[in-house]
Amino acid sequence: MLKKNWKKIGMIILIFACIFNIMSKLINKLSLNKELIYSAEYMYEEEQNEESEENQK
Repeated sequence: MLKKNWKKIGMIILIFACIFNIMSKLINKLSLNKELIYSAEYMYEEEQNEESEENQK
């Protein structure tokens, strides 16, 4: 039986894995506002690091 249905079983496993992956990403998704704040903080820190490196030269 497994010999005949291995493609179907593999497709079912693949579909469940994809659905689980999509659902976990949707559940753990950050809001756009938080994403923008984190990006702005990162850019500000990088700019400060570059300025401090230039001042040390």
